[in-house]
Amino acid sequence: MSLTVAVQMDPLAGINIAGDSTFALMLSAQARGHRLFHYGAEDLNYEAGRVWARAHPVTVQRVVGDHFAAGEPVSIDLGAEADVVLMRQDPPFDLGYITATHLLERIADRTLVVNDPVEVRNAPEKMFVLDYARFMPPTLITRSLEEARIFLATHGAIVVKPLHGNGGKAIFKVERDGANLSALIEVFNMTWREPHMLQAFLPDVAKGDKRIVLVDGEVAGAINRLPGAGEIRSNLAVGGSAVKTELTDKEREICAALGPELKRRGLIFVGIDVIGGEWLTEINVTSPTGIVAIERFDGTDVAGMIWDAIEAKVRRRPTPHA
Repeated sequence: MSLTVAVQMDPLAGINIAGDSTFALMLSAQARGHRLFHYGAEDLNYEAGRVWARAHPVTVQRVVGDHFAAGEPVSIDLGAEADVVLMRQDPPFDLGYITATHLLERIADRTLVVNDPVEVRNAPEKMFVLDYARFMPPTLITRSLEEARIFLATHGAIVVKPLHGNGGKAIFKVERDGANLSALIEVFNMTWREPHMLQAFLPDVAKGDKRIVLVDGEVAGAINRLPGAGEIRSNLAVGGSAVKTELTDKEREICAALGPELKRRGLIFVGIDVIGGEWLTEINVTSPTGIVAIERFDGTDVAGMIWDAIEAKVRRRPTPHA
C-alpha cells in the first residue's frame, strides 16, 4: 500500500532531527513507500467544499544539515488527492490551530486526519485530562487571585502554568509563603484571556516526569524525563534528559482507563505525562513527542506502530483514494 501523506507542521528547516517525532514519522512513511508533502497550517485554503494547500513534495534523510529536499510547491486537494493528513504543527493551541481543525474536519470523511481534528479541538491537553481527575494532583483552574491564595494555603507549594501552554513554557513554582503569587497572577491575567491551571507541587518531579506514548489506545512505550539542574521542569525542550523506564502498576491502570476513549475518539498518537508513578498531569494530543527516545532506549519502533495503525484505518475506509 503506497499512500499520499500530507504533513501539516512547522518549517522543516528548523527541526532537531535527533529527537523530532514528526521527522521520525516521515522517515518511517518514506521507508514504506509513501509519498510525502509538507505544508504549514497557514497554507490551508477553502472554496466551495474543497480544502487544499500549496505543499512541497519532500524527501527526508537522517543527515544533520541536509535532512530534507523539497520540490516546487504544488496545489494538493487534501480531500481528493491525499490519503492521510498528519496534523503535527506545534501549539500554541490558538485560533489559528483551531481554525485548521475546522478546515480539516471538512475532509475527514474522505481523508484520514491524524489525530482526528474534531477530537484534537475538543481535547486540549490540560482540559481533556480533567475527565480523569481521579488520577490528577489537586488542581484549580482560575483567574482569581483570591482563589489562588486559598488553594496555596490548602496545598502548600504550588505550580502555576498556562492552560494552553506547551513544551514546559511559563511554568512557575510558588512556595508556601506565596511570595510573588499576586504578581504572577497579574502577569498571567494580562498575558492570557483564559483561566490558568494551578496544581499542588509534587516533590517527586525531581525523580522525573514520565512520558507514556499510546498508539490507538495501546501502550507503545515510555521514557522518564529528568529535570535539569535548578529546574522543576522535565520537558526535553527546556533542558530535561531522558532515561529508560518501566511502567508502575498505577501507570498501567491509568493507561487502561484512557485507552478505550482514545481509540474511540480517533486519537491515534497520544503522549501522557505522569509524575511520581501515579499523578496524571497532561494528555497530549496535538503534537506529542517522545518516540525517538523510546526507540533509542527500548528498540521499539513506535513510528512503525503508528503507521501500522494508520494503514489499517485507511484500508477500512469505504472509498480510499486511488
